[in-house]
Amino acid sequence: MKVTIISIPVRDQEKAMKFYTEKLGFLVKKDEPLGGGNRWLTLVSKDWEDGPELLLEPGPNHFEPCRVYQDALLEAGYPYTQFDVDSVDAEYERLTKLGVDFSVKPTKMGNVKFAVLNDTCGNNIQLVEYL
Repeated sequence: MKVTIISIPVRDQEKAMKFYTEKLGFLVKKDEPLGGGNRWLTLVSKDWEDGPELLLEPGPNHFEPCRVYQDALLEAGYPYTQFDVDSVDAEYERLTKLGVDFSVKPTKMGNVKFAVLNDTCGNNIQLVEYL
């Protein structure tokens, strides 16, 4: 068994695609219309194109419990998911220059350094570097 797709809820797939590709550097893997303005929209890491796909899921627009959960996580400051990076400091510098908003600046805790950013689509995303 292996993980092939991880879903992240987004309220605007087009806006999310632009943020995740233009700011975070992901690549579009699949973009297929599903009807009703929804798409099967997956991304992959430019560093691991054969790795797991990130599905930009329009769930909060169609399923109220998804919206409530997403809102609660965002309001509490909890990250929806985590992306590993080689250097949190380098990503923080690069992304802040691109206008990305961080709620937690690079912070060392035990054997990791992490930072938390807002993806502009309803989620906090944690970046983690293993020291």
